[in-house]
Amino acid sequence: MLFETFGNPENPAVLFFHAMGVTGASSEPVAKYLADRYFCILPTSTVYCAGQTYRGKADEVGQVTAFLRERGVSRLALVVASSIGADLAMAFLVQSDIPCEYVYFDGGQFARIGKATRRILTPFLYFAIKSVYRTGGKSLKKILWCDDEAIKPYFIAAGRALTYKNLRRQLADSLEDKPFPSLPDELLRHTFFAFGSAEDHYKYRDVVMAAYPAGHFPVFRGYNHMQYQIRDPEGFAKMLTSVMTENALPPLPMCEETEGTKAP
Repeated sequence: MLFETFGNPENPAVLFFHAMGVTGASSEPVAKYLADRYFCILPTSTVYCAGQTYRGKADEVGQVTAFLRERGVSRLALVVASSIGADLAMAFLVQSDIPCEYVYFDGGQFARIGKATRRILTPFLYFAIKSVYRTGGKSLKKILWCDDEAIKPYFIAAGRALTYKNLRRQLADSLEDKPFPSLPDELLRHTFFAFGSAEDHYKYRDVVMAAYPAGHFPVFRGYNHMQYQIRDPEGFAKMLTSVMTENALPPLPMCEETEGTKAP
């Protein structure tokens, strides 16, 4: 993995897990608005690091945990996970011994996909990500989940280092067709599972609500996948600050929050 940081290491720490097809730097626009109050850590998955070999989620979690320990981070104020980053973030929350106070999943791809389907997806996704790199972003609108100019550079950077073997290994142990991992109700009361109503991943929302009834489930009406953080990183950063300080989203005209069955 590669790691980028923003802010003072003495401040409360915020850890970002990025989406598929982009690098950890895709969280830079948000992190820069948080850096005056928080220490932001942006790892890039081994999948998109030149010369590195992806060995599995457990190894990725180990690398993140080791980096946090080296930087003196013994507790996280917030974990932010986007799209397939939610899959790795879940593994981190279950496997790492570093406690976390709040979690925000932005369009988390909480899919459960069989091995055969994941094998079929691998060549398509490899071609798609490499195509964005080779065309300088021109193919992005046609074949991937977001065509916003603001995120295009991170797709291009990810495609430059991507190898087929690393992507195949990642999909072999990601989005597995297994039950959702168990999380403590205390953490779930501080966990937000956010979806845009226009995104394809919205179809997973009911299953997630059933699995984690103690969580928060905001919906961004008319928004597509990760669109709020991409188009308004300052507003997204202010919202994350509200999550950490109020355990609630600020009033947002496009957002309505549904809470699960809260424990008393």
